[in-house]
This record gives sequence, C-alpha cells and structure tokens, in this order.
Amino acid sequence: MKVSVKVPATTANIGPGFDCLGMALPLYNTVTIEETVLPGTGVEINVLANEDITDEFSLEHIPMDENSIVYKAVELLYNSIGQTPSELKITIHSEIPIARGLGSSASVIVGGLIAANELLGRPADEAALLSIATEVEGHPDNVTPAIVGGLVISSYEDDGGIVYRKLNWPDEWLITVCVPEYELATEISRSVLPKEVPLQDAVFNAQRMGMFVQAVNTKDEELMRLALKDKLHQPYRLKLVPGLEKISENLKHEESVIGCVLSGAGPAILVISKKNNLDKVKAIVKETWNELNINAQLYTFPVEQNGAKAVGVV
Repeated sequence: MKVSVKVPATTANIGPGFDCLGMALPLYNTVTIEETVLPGTGVEINVLANEDITDEFSLEHIPMDENSIVYKAVELLYNSIGQTPSELKITIHSEIPIARGLGSSASVIVGGLIAANELLGRPADEAALLSIATEVEGHPDNVTPAIVGGLVISSYEDDGGIVYRKLNWPDEWLITVCVPEYELATEISRSVLPKEVPLQDAVFNAQRMGMFVQAVNTKDEELMRLALKDKLHQPYRLKLVPGLEKISENLKHEESVIGCVLSGAGPAILVISKKNNLDKVKAIVKETWNELNINAQLYTFPVEQNGAKAVGVV
C-alpha cells in the first residue's frame, strides 16, 4: 500500500503570537509512504526538491534514516497503537524552502503522520495527530495550521493535548512572503532568545495578542498596525536577519502596508498589506535587500484554508 499526503507551508508567530499563532499558506510538500515487501530493508527516505527553492546544501540538513523527524513522527504513531513500523519507503517532494521560517519541518512531520495513519486504517483522530505532531515539533504553532488549515491560535496543554481555534483572516489583507537566499536554522534562531523576559515585555505581548484577535475579527487596520508589534522574539532575532530592520523602516510610510514581521524563526519576512501598491511594496523589499547583496524570492498569497490531505492511496 502507498499513501501520498499534500501539506501546506505555514508561517508562525505573526508578530505577537510567539509559539501560538500560525497560518497555512498555498505552497506545499508532498509526503509519500510505501510499505515495502523486502524484509530487512528498514526505512528508506528520499527527498525530491524543487531546484528553484532548495539547493544541495539545504538537503544536507535532512537525515535520511531513523533519525529523520518524519520517521520519528511515524514511529510515535505506530507505537501509540502498540506496533512498530515495518519496512517503509518515505519520499518527500519538497516545494517549501528549507530553513526559511515557512514550516518545512512541520510539513514533513504532518505529512508522515497522516500518511502513516492512512496505512494503519486511521486509528488516530485529529486530536491524537495534533498531539503527536506537536511532541515531535516542540510547539503547535506550525503543525496545527498544517493539519487544519487557515489562521489558527493554539495552545499545548499540560496533558499533551492541543486546544485551537480558527480565526477568519480578512480577504482584503494580502500576505507577501519575502524569502531571502540564505538559511537560518530554527535552533540558531531560538538560541538567541532569553530564558526569561521582563514582566513589562510579557504584558506588552499579551496586550498585542488581544489586539490581534480583535483586529482580525473586525478588519481593523489601525488596530492591526499596533497588534503586529512584539517584544518577545523579534528584537533578539534582528541581528540574525540582515535587512529586516531597514525593510520595516522603509515600508513604514507606505499607506497600503499594515505591518512587516518575521515568518516563524526567519529569515523569511511577511509583509501584510492592502491590495493597492503591491508592486511598490515588493520593489522596496527587493531594493533594500539588493543593497546588502541579498537575493530574494517574493510571493503574494491568500491564506490556505485547507490543511493536509491525502492525494493518493494505492
């Protein structure tokens, strides 16, 4: 039996929502798992990458054995029903840029889990899949929208469960994803974050999260401009993302721009704007990075409302 699962890219944090806000985007990885019949072959993992967005150096970061995160996710699912994985061939068709802050790791975790769940006859429900995916990934902000789609606020509870709710992102607000040519590993981006933060910074972000939810629900642009500010992660990551501060400054005076934030741990940047003057917004980002000799790809997306889905069961 062979199962293929298509999983969207995701962006997380979106300003104030550190480790709890995530959004699915229409860029995809496809994970295929096939049960092989040759005993003793173990696990085989192959990655087929879109050359436009992934280079050979990127692929060197992906373990091709039982240490792979996709295999760890599959193994946890099998173990949860008292089984161990048989000989498996796992193929990842990669279209999501690796180590850019667009949920590439979450996508393969989710794709592997859902494909394995199909192979096993769907013993795990959504709650179990969310819990296992978060256990592997470490936080729910990417894996939750990867599974359920849309803009999601989520929480990893003490019992291992995930509580989430979807928010309706306004159609009038476009997401422009700006992906620089260089990588930034999540481990490095997390290493610069402090273990403790000042109480006033925690309060600041709590205020902004409340503003964010209200701004989305009421399509309030002025409130969203305030809501996208953050003191928990972006100030510490500025030095790891050349050009971010200058891009934000250069976009500040564009009336159509609502905000500019890191995508996940970076280095990709999200520009949230209205539909007018989009070409000018993109030009400002490209010109700013060009001054630093950084090439970038820019994509303007709607929110992907659908999460991962099986696209082939043979």
